[in-house]
Amino acid sequence: MANAKELREMSNDQLGFTLTETKQKLFKLRFQSSTEKLDAPSMIRKNRREIARILTILRQREIAAAKTAAPVAS
Repeated sequence: MANAKELREMSNDQLGFTLTETKQKLFKLRFQSSTEKLDAPSMIRKNRREIARILTILRQREIAAAKTAAPVAS
């Protein structure tokens, strides 16, 4: 699990790869949860929050890129 500072230091490609990995982990955890073989239920919450952090950082970068690409004429 990476914190927000570590995630911001990653490139978009690295974030995309981390996002894919985390989504796969979450799927596996949900599957384990449904079969009642999950050891740490808190891992589901941690993975969901990491996915949200990654998506937030990607969106912030998208907004920043849009602002620099098309400045508003006043």
